[in-house]
Amino acid sequence: MIKLAKSRMSTWAVLGAIIFMIIQVVSNLYLPNLTSDIVNNGIAKGDIDYIWQTGFKMLGYSLVSIIAAIANVFLAAKTSQSLGQKLRSDIYRKVINFSHDEMDQVGTSSLITRTTNDVVQIQNVAMMFLRMMIMAPIMLIGASFLAYQKDAQLTSIFVVVLPIMALFIGIVMYFAVPLFKAMQEKTDRINLVFREGLTGVRVIRAFRRDRFEQDRFDDANDDYTHNAKKVYSIMAVMAPIMTLIMSGTNIAITWMGGHLIANQAMQVGNLLAFMTYAMQILMSFMMLSMVFVFIPRAQASAVRINEVLDLETPIVNPDQPADFKDEPANLAFNQVNFRYQNAEHLALEKIDFKMTAGQTVAVIGGTGSGKTTLVNLIPRFYDVESGDVVVDGLNVKDVTLHDIHQQVAFVPQKANLFTGTIRENMQYGNPDATDDQIWHALKIAQSDDFVSELPDGLDSYVEQGGGNFSGGQRQRLAIARALVKRASIYVFDDSFSALDFKTDANLRKALKQDPEIKKSVVVIVGQRVSTVADADTIIVLDEGQMVGKGSHTELKVTNTTYQEIINSQIREGDED
Repeated sequence: MIKLAKSRMSTWAVLGAIIFMIIQVVSNLYLPNLTSDIVNNGIAKGDIDYIWQTGFKMLGYSLVSIIAAIANVFLAAKTSQSLGQKLRSDIYRKVINFSHDEMDQVGTSSLITRTTNDVVQIQNVAMMFLRMMIMAPIMLIGASFLAYQKDAQLTSIFVVVLPIMALFIGIVMYFAVPLFKAMQEKTDRINLVFREGLTGVRVIRAFRRDRFEQDRFDDANDDYTHNAKKVYSIMAVMAPIMTLIMSGTNIAITWMGGHLIANQAMQVGNLLAFMTYAMQILMSFMMLSMVFVFIPRAQASAVRINEVLDLETPIVNPDQPADFKDEPANLAFNQVNFRYQNAEHLALEKIDFKMTAGQTVAVIGGTGSGKTTLVNLIPRFYDVESGDVVVDGLNVKDVTLHDIHQQVAFVPQKANLFTGTIRENMQYGNPDATDDQIWHALKIAQSDDFVSELPDGLDSYVEQGGGNFSGGQRQRLAIARALVKRASIYVFDDSFSALDFKTDANLRKALKQDPEIKKSVVVIVGQRVSTVADADTIIVLDEGQMVGKGSHTELKVTNTTYQEIINSQIREGDED
């Protein structure tokens, strides 16, 4: 936790909060002493002027205490919120640069919890530190010293009371702390189930699994609620027990103090001051104990946040990056082998091909053959185990991630659109794109017809994930967004799957005829033979191995795997 806060909290703000807290505590500690003086020297002697004089002193100290408290709260709140802001920003920047391996390792739902709930726990403890953790020890020591000054005999009460409080608080912490730690993991579970339910609501309804998913969420929710009830029930016991201990302490002080006053061994004012100091001692002890209850939960959150911030991605920029030169586009895989993290077998083995500007390479194969894995290596979403992936004459490992991503326009399997307008989505890869360039890309992607029919055209609103468009429309808009970018390599990862045969054919024809795209290499991953048939080179994959390479005409005669794909699709009505 100290590691997280050290570089993200202003030293001056922390020092300011500490100084103002010291001023507030000292002022509060001096007030009972003034009360004692009023009773002993003013009321007892009937000295009205002394009462007024001391009363104005009390008012002055109270004002100083209030101003110091306001300043402390302001600095504590500002510093803790600033800490939360910087943590969220650092986590997001770290996550945005994660490779697919790191994303899979941590999990999306857990990342959301760590960025929200875990950061809030750190913020709360930072606020607590600048308030209670500073106030409690200073007040405990100061009040104990001043109470001892008022009457040494009465302080013997604390020899009995404080161990009793410590024992009780220790028992509470023993049972509560593990439950507080468990709450973070249970929050992860709720977020996971809730997120899956929202994103998969159509599938849930289609399969009539509403009740099953509701029960699944109820189980996660009940588990969290049961844990929360248990821990807060334990914590709830603390308040009445502490009240009982403090009330008992007051009774004991009053009883012993009464005997001392009766024996003229103590003044009434000193007894009043001692009682106030006693309450300050007990309250500060309780505050300190409460802090130590919440620190383990925040520490658990800090560990989870540090896991994300300390996670080292193997995909990093080279120390001396090369720059792309103004050369014709080209793409090459040179004996590439790739293995997923901790996997036993290679996902891709000995992939070897080369394409130049104006050529189209298509990748086809059965489910799980490695098609998406292959194209994910081009923008360096993963690093190869051996071999080279070369883009425009340079190994992707020898250039910065920014530069390689600048050279590649990527359309993933799932079309992701962002909340905003169609224009904003189209300008995602090219912020300077004009309306003419956008309409040109929409025309190639066969999207101009339905976009032009929308009341607001390019300014039409896009809901989260493009939920107000059909699957085919989302795919075509995602393709258009990639075309607006103007890149050396265009990668279409099974992004024609939601298109009908006519639209698919028209789109591929438009891609081949566009003069700008002719300057680039086009990579198409497809399931249908009709989608890949007119590619210059077709790569046939089977269980991660390249079992065929050539044109459609060559492969349908010589390659068994390709023939099986053709035959299966012809039987299903997908004419060659």
